[in-house]
Amino acid sequence: MTPFDTVLAVDWSAAKRKPRRPSKDAIWLGVARGGIAEQPVYCRSRIEAEAWISRFLAAEQAAGRRVLAAFDFPFGYPRGLARRITGSNDPFALWAWLEERIEDAQNGNNNRFDVASEMNRQFAGAGPFWGKPDEKAWPDIPYRKVGLRYEDVAERRRADLAAKASSSCFQLFFNPTVGSQVLMGLPVLQRLRLRHMVAVWPFQNIADAQIVFAEIWPGLIEPAVKAAMAVAGRDEIRDRVQMRLLSQALSRLPAQELAAMLAAAPDEAQEEAWILGTGFEDRLNALASEDPGGLTPPPLSNDCFALPAGVDWTPVDDALALLRDRLGPVTGAETVPLADALGRVLAADAAAKRSNPPLPNTAVDGYGFAGGRAAGPHVLPLVQGRAAAGVPFDGTVAEGNAIRVLTGAALPEGVDTVILEEDVNTDGEQIAFNGPLKQGANTRKAGEDVCADEVILPAGRVITPADLALASATGLAELTVRLPLRVGVLSTGDELVEAGEPAGKGQIFDANRPMLLALIRQLGFVPVDLGKAADDREALRRHLDSAAAKTDVILTSGGASAGDEDHMSALLREAGAMQEWRIALKPGRPLALGMWQGTPVFGLPGNPVAALVCTLIFARPAMGLMAGAGWQEPQAFEVPAAFEKRKKPGRREYLRARVRDGKAEVFKSEGSGRISGLSWAEGLVELGDGAAEIKPGDPVRFIPYGSFAMQA
Repeated sequence: MTPFDTVLAVDWSAAKRKPRRPSKDAIWLGVARGGIAEQPVYCRSRIEAEAWISRFLAAEQAAGRRVLAAFDFPFGYPRGLARRITGSNDPFALWAWLEERIEDAQNGNNNRFDVASEMNRQFAGAGPFWGKPDEKAWPDIPYRKVGLRYEDVAERRRADLAAKASSSCFQLFFNPTVGSQVLMGLPVLQRLRLRHMVAVWPFQNIADAQIVFAEIWPGLIEPAVKAAMAVAGRDEIRDRVQMRLLSQALSRLPAQELAAMLAAAPDEAQEEAWILGTGFEDRLNALASEDPGGLTPPPLSNDCFALPAGVDWTPVDDALALLRDRLGPVTGAETVPLADALGRVLAADAAAKRSNPPLPNTAVDGYGFAGGRAAGPHVLPLVQGRAAAGVPFDGTVAEGNAIRVLTGAALPEGVDTVILEEDVNTDGEQIAFNGPLKQGANTRKAGEDVCADEVILPAGRVITPADLALASATGLAELTVRLPLRVGVLSTGDELVEAGEPAGKGQIFDANRPMLLALIRQLGFVPVDLGKAADDREALRRHLDSAAAKTDVILTSGGASAGDEDHMSALLREAGAMQEWRIALKPGRPLALGMWQGTPVFGLPGNPVAALVCTLIFARPAMGLMAGAGWQEPQAFEVPAAFEKRKKPGRREYLRARVRDGKAEVFKSEGSGRISGLSWAEGLVELGDGAAEIKPGDPVRFIPYGSFAMQA
């Protein structure tokens, strides 16, 4: 095979236009020649990227260089999809169909959900595409995958299964959004291939082509990327590293080895496409390595809590920002009577049906008449009758007359001012009092509290007893609320047994699951007990599959670090859904954040102290966001310290604490296994990321358990 002179690796994106400053989750272009990678190119939008790639290919053609351009999104769909949409099995027919329909603006606004809706309508019942940012928009696209049955076409291609790639090309929203990348990428490839006479592998014969397009998946070189990121600076961007290493690895491949990779595509690839390099991961990782000479063991450290040299831990604030920016409400809505609304999250603004008060009324017991009175004595004749709450006066009070009124009574016609009963003398026929008295005194205007059609409770509010009083007072008998967030709790580990069961040697009782299930209930969510899973990757996979179908979010404890038996991180990474992990905090730095079949997963540490801290700091605000209640920061208080501590820089620390005599005292041990400290404490003391030396009396930040809606 004729070797390639140049390799272009493209990390595509379906996101909106990115900022001027290079950032993650954008479009990155890696270029390598002769095994040497150039500095990757950052593109802010798809339009900008297409223009750059087109100029690049034209220049390479003019220079007579042969180019392999690898793109990181599927070139085809599972078998049968193209024929269902276009009437042909030819993948290029589908490329052309999409190119005719997809619209993309410079700011990133596009119509991909409209086009996916049209594709779904070609199927009887629900179509294969799912996931969208707005639960009520695009009715032809299911919000979640739950209930979808892939009978007409498979959910995943053979290439995806073989490479263990990120997700189905039908997933449009909720990371990973490969489906959106495909819809926004294939039209670009269609224009580029026609413009530059490109041969597309594996659909076409590429032997004599000057420019070849191929599908790639960066996950194939994940070990090399991880190693590079471990020694990179804090400002390094993972996507940039991926494209540099990927283009470098492909460029270093000898021609005969690349030919073997290209020949490995099965027959299904003629319609579904294939991921270049599948089955050759070890070789690609070796070529992508910055040090092809071999592996060296990491240095040992006496301080197991110190940050490993060169590792770019994720700061707490960065991890929180990731959750806040990428998560949103995931539950549907229902209308319930007021009696059932307490503690529920409003799904829509609640507006008053009528004003409160509905009519002008009196604020006191006394006598009503028209107009104010000047200083000095006044005598007014009394009208027969009175006005009381719920029993209005049927008539008009003439000018210069007064009437007996009781608190809450609607003001009779001709009355706009009330004098207190205590300030009046009366003989039953007339009243006498001294002025001055302002017009409108001791009365309430109609709508003084709330006007009809005014929003009284905003969407996202958690309903309180006082809210029910306001809703009822303004005529509302029911409210539209979010369905309760279902939170699954799963424990992992062969060492765990249930409390009350016989515990063998080396086994411990599962403390995390009962703690977390109770906490979920206190937070106002619906706990779902998922039991425990053994240290077996396939068993855990089955647990996660089942959990994703019946929960909105999953909390697991154990299996969130890098140990041989920690399968949670491995599974999320294998699915391409791991977002961030190893957060720079103590206790609890092994924290896995990812997605499983569209369901967020929090892989908590196994130690109970670390599990609780990570739940309160990360999972609690994230679950509030997913429940529709918005992002909620806990209320903290500055109090004097009753302890002494020296803290190293690099991680945020949370100490079990309580306040006594106005000062914060901390538990005697910081060990994550000391469960008694959780029961002893009434909150947490938060120490910032930098170095600190705390002396008794120094101000510290104390967060009571109650600020997390957790009872001490």
